[in-house]
Amino acid sequence: MGQKDSRVDAYIAKSADFAKPILNHLRKLVHQACPDVAETMKWGFPHFEYKGILCSMAAFKSHCAFGFWKGTLLADDKVLKQVGETAMGDLGRLTKMSDLPGDRELIRLIKKAKKLNDEGVKLPHAPKANKDELDIPAYFWAAVRKNKRALKTFESFSYSNKKDYVEWVTEAKGEETRRKRLETAVAWMAEGKARNWKYIRKSKSVR
Repeated sequence: MGQKDSRVDAYIAKSADFAKPILNHLRKLVHQACPDVAETMKWGFPHFEYKGILCSMAAFKSHCAFGFWKGTLLADDKVLKQVGETAMGDLGRLTKMSDLPGDRELIRLIKKAKKLNDEGVKLPHAPKANKDELDIPAYFWAAVRKNKRALKTFESFSYSNKKDYVEWVTEAKGEETRRKRLETAVAWMAEGKARNWKYIRKSKSVR
């Protein structure tokens, strides 16, 4: 049987009122689709594990996010293709229950992700221009990979540009700050921007 984590209860309880029904519903569907799933907290937000990480959910100030750990391997699914690319998560910015796909579709997606873990399918290795030069956390890569434009930008960056983003995110003092920085980083990279794009723009305008 699945395992629930009291820390997830606490996380949902302190989330914004709009987020509580969304998080509770997602949690219920994950357990329904994968009865042996186990809850945990990683990087400050709820994760669901089944033979490895299966999926996760998070609440922010004005929206929620839900993502599959191997979301890039599910990207061709008709439901995810309709949503398109987002900064974090695979279902877009969730602000109300009606933003969620139907229960049947969500359960099908969760079972699809479960099957990947059952079969031991691995995510592609993170590309590195030079080995051991830059330590990029798994959660950083997972978020960047979910946005094709951000991934393309990050891979085209110089070492120093990559380092600027990675250090900005990983050096955040709190988990909430880290989540917000990661979301912002992916959004900026999706627009082709370097970490210090605001400063670069200003410096060019000063002549």
